Amino acid sequence: MLQSIHVKNLALIADSEVEFAEGLNIITGETGAGKSLLIGSVNLALGGKFDASMLRQGAESGFVELVFYCKEKTVSDKLAEMDITPEEDGSIIITRKFSQGKSSCRVNGESVTLKALQELSAELIDIHGQHDHRNLQKRSKHLEIIDSYGAEELAGKASQTGALYHEYKELQSEYSENKKDTETILREKSLLEFEVKEIEDADIKNGEDEELEQLYVRISNSRKIAESLSEAYNLTSDGEGDAASKIGQALRSISSVSGYDKRLESLEGQITDIESLLNDFNRELSGYLNDYDFEEGEFERVERRLNLINDLKNKYGGSIDRIREYAASAQEKLEKYENYEEYISSLEKKIEAKKNELEKCCAELSDKRKKVAVKLSEQLKASLEGLNFPQVQIEIRIERSENITSKGFDEADFLISTNIGEPVKPLESVASGGELSRIMLGIKTVMAARDNTGTLIFDEIDAGISGRTAWKVSEQLGLLSRKHQVLCITHLPQIAAMADEHFVIEKSASLGSTTTDVRGLDYEESIGELARLLGSDEESKAAVDNARDMKLRADEYKKTH
Repeated sequence: MLQSIHVKNLALIADSEVEFAEGLNIITGETGAGKSLLIGSVNLALGGKFDASMLRQGAESGFVELVFYCKEKTVSDKLAEMDITPEEDGSIIITRKFSQGKSSCRVNGESVTLKALQELSAELIDIHGQHDHRNLQKRSKHLEIIDSYGAEELAGKASQTGALYHEYKELQSEYSENKKDTETILREKSLLEFEVKEIEDADIKNGEDEELEQLYVRISNSRKIAESLSEAYNLTSDGEGDAASKIGQALRSISSVSGYDKRLESLEGQITDIESLLNDFNRELSGYLNDYDFEEGEFERVERRLNLINDLKNKYGGSIDRIREYAASAQEKLEKYENYEEYISSLEKKIEAKKNELEKCCAELSDKRKKVAVKLSEQLKASLEGLNFPQVQIEIRIERSENITSKGFDEADFLISTNIGEPVKPLESVASGGELSRIMLGIKTVMAARDNTGTLIFDEIDAGISGRTAWKVSEQLGLLSRKHQVLCITHLPQIAAMADEHFVIEKSASLGSTTTDVRGLDYEESIGELARLLGSDEESKAAVDNARDMKLRADEYKKTH
């Protein structure tokens, strides 16, 4: 359930906060007051496209905050997947902030991506915009409706079909990549043999490149190293004026007087350690200098070997491990070519077997869909009869298409007849926007009984209807709001009369700027708004009486249904 929405600095809205209720929340207002701004703000908060022109004139930033209350497992699972902890009271707070050229999204204070936000919102709310009913005229939408309605019955077989389809496509890709003519095979085989032999002949050891690089640096700088080390040895080794002799003299001097003062014994110990360390250093340095001798031609050998390894890296990968991986892959391809005809024949058999398995699974899925379609058409017929289609006939045809996809091989088509004696025709031929809106409402009503989406929003579902039909739509919305929270923007008094909570959107001008705001109405204020919707410029007694009668009629319907 959507508990509240807070909008700041978007279009005509300066700063507005609305708290919604359970049941049917109706939103009305004068034409041009900005009723659709509210739905647009919800869309934005849930990941809709934003550009800087949406900001209120003169504002540098804005935001929309939605607060939901939901403890459905699907929502909890999605939050866990996003590594987000729900509030203790079950609230989910979605905030999207906007500024010039950018936006940021947070759920319960944690930053999230737009994609993650959109996936979460699909579990929380279903928004039907002013023109969404036009999607019903697209046949691709019909299969989606059937699968959504029959999600529980179709889930296992649909998942199996998708998995088999991807396995089938992978086999086809492998076949396309490996099916070659004889000349191409011979050419590729020759190249692979050369590459494998080149790598094997190199016989590269693990870590050899790093060892050679270090040795190359040492040999390249051998003269400088030798000169520097010799100088260091001469300065520290045992000889006249060097460090060792001076430290020795210092040690003898301190030793000659250390017996007179215990504090000097510590100094004597320190310089003794220094002399010992220096002697160890000189021995190790002397040993290094004695061993520091390269055979003639060593530099050329190291350079050639290093160049060979680097050349193989450039050709087959950036490391010794990658070179070996390439060699293993090339060897595997060679083995395929050694038994190429057998390999291709085996692959063709696998493709044929997988295709048959996929065909069988698609057929089983299709059979299940047809059973689901029968149930859906029966429930949709009943729903549409309640929307003032008393003679409606609905037929859902499922036929095989030419292609197989991850959803199977079915194509679905909704056919309808709204008049006695007329044959059913494809839904795409239904031209009336009002009829399409009611059919969409009928579908939403049927679907709502099967899904867990807490909040449904309808933006002007009443397009193109009036009179008795408007009352039927109102009654259907009332029934729908028993199991789901419903937000509905309308301009029809019959629908507004059914409100459990009634809000009005008003536009006002002050100090050279225009502002849209939303406020809740009490019972008497709601009757006054109904009178306005009935066409009364002033709240005349006749208009108010008419509005009150409508409200009483709606209240009576809600008590008895």
